[in-house]
Amino acid sequence: MQSTQSDVNNSKDLYFYASILILVAIFGVWLTSLVFELGGAGVYWIAGIAFGVTVQRSRFCFTSAFRDYFLLGQTRILKGILVGLVVASVGFAMIMSTVVPNPDFGSPPSDANLLPVGLSTILAGSLFGVGMVLAGGCVSGSLYRMGEGYVASWVVILGVMVGLFFLNNTWNWWWDNLISTESNIWLPEYLSYSGSILVTLISILFILYLAVRKERKVNAGFVMPVITKKFSEPHITSTLGEIFSYFKKPFNTEWNPILAGVILAFINILLFIKFHPFGVVGEISRWSTDISQMIGFPELELRGLEGLGACVMIVTEGSWFTEGFFFNVGIIAGSAASSILSREFKVRIPKSPRRYIQSLIGGTIMGYGAGLGVGCTLGAFFSAIPSLALNGWVYGAGLCVGAYLGVQIIKRFP
Repeated sequence: MQSTQSDVNNSKDLYFYASILILVAIFGVWLTSLVFELGGAGVYWIAGIAFGVTVQRSRFCFTSAFRDYFLLGQTRILKGILVGLVVASVGFAMIMSTVVPNPDFGSPPSDANLLPVGLSTILAGSLFGVGMVLAGGCVSGSLYRMGEGYVASWVVILGVMVGLFFLNNTWNWWWDNLISTESNIWLPEYLSYSGSILVTLISILFILYLAVRKERKVNAGFVMPVITKKFSEPHITSTLGEIFSYFKKPFNTEWNPILAGVILAFINILLFIKFHPFGVVGEISRWSTDISQMIGFPELELRGLEGLGACVMIVTEGSWFTEGFFFNVGIIAGSAASSILSREFKVRIPKSPRRYIQSLIGGTIMGYGAGLGVGCTLGAFFSAIPSLALNGWVYGAGLCVGAYLGVQIIKRFP
C-alpha cells in the first residue's frame, strides 16, 4: 500500500514538473519572438497553442465530422463546426463592415478568405475530402495528432508536402486553363452585410436540422459515448497541490465539441481583427517548396498568387520563422502539452505497414487538393464561410462529395 501511494506521488510530481516545463517553454518561445521582432509571430504562437489544446481536449476533427456523418450517421463534431461557423460569421461580418462600410463601393478586405470560385473549387474540395478520409485526419487534425504521439500523422503531413509539391509544379496549368477564368464572389457585394449574414445563418441552421434529423433516424437516439478517465486523482495534501489541481481540472475531462467550436471561432475572430484568419496549408506549401529547392529542384514561378488570399504560399527570404511556422508548430506543441497534462500522450506506432502507405497516399491526395483550393478545411472552409465568400460553401460541398467517396473506399478496403 505504501509503495502504491509512493508511485502515485511520484506520478503527480512528474506531471507537475512536466507542466512547469511546458509553461516555461511556451512563454520562452513567445518572449523570443518579441525580442527578435518577428511581427505577429508571438500572437500566432499563442493562437496555435490555444488551437492545439482546444482540438486535443475536444477531439475536434473535421475529418471525423464528415466521415462519421456518412459512415455512422453521427453529428457530434459536425454540430461543433456548424456552431463555430455561426459565431465566426457574425464576428467576421462586424469586422468587415468596419473596414468596408459600404460593400457596394469598396473591395472586400484583403485578409478575408475570398477566392475564385468554380470547377477548381469543387475539384479541390473533393480531392481533399477523399484524402482526409483515407489519411484518417485533415491537415490541422494531423498536426494536433502529431502532438499526441501518432507516428502515422507525421507520415500524413509528409504526404501533404508531397501533394503540394506536385500541385505547385502543375499550378500554372490550372491557373491558365481554369482558375484565372473564375470569379471572386463576395456575398455582401450582392446581398449587403445583413442579407449575407441572414442567408449564411439560415443555411447553417438548415444543414444542422438535416444532420440531426438523419442522426436521430439512423441511430434511434443513440449517441457516441464520451470516453471517461480510467484513473483517479490522488488526495490533495498541500496548498501547492490544490493550486495545481485547479490548473489541471480542464484536462481531466473531454470538452464538448460545441464549446470547442465557439472557442475556435473567437480565436479566429481575434486573429482577423489584426492579422488574417486561420490557415495552415500556405506555410506547409512553403516548407515543401524550400525543401524541394534544397535537394536540387528548380525554383518555381507560380502565376496569379499575388492576387489570391486564404492559404496562398508566402515566400519569406532568409527565415523559416514566419507567423505560419509559429502557428503550425504551436498546434503541435499545444496538443502535446494538453495530452501530457491529461495523461493521454503516447507514442502510437501503426501495427501494419499498410497504414503508412494509406497515410502517405491520403496525405498526398489531400495536399494536392489543398494546394488547388488554396486552403484546407481551416482556410478554405472554416475561415472562408465566415468571410461571407461563396467559395467556402462550394469547397464545403466538395468536402462532402470527397468524404462520401472516401467512406465508400474504406468500406471496401478497410
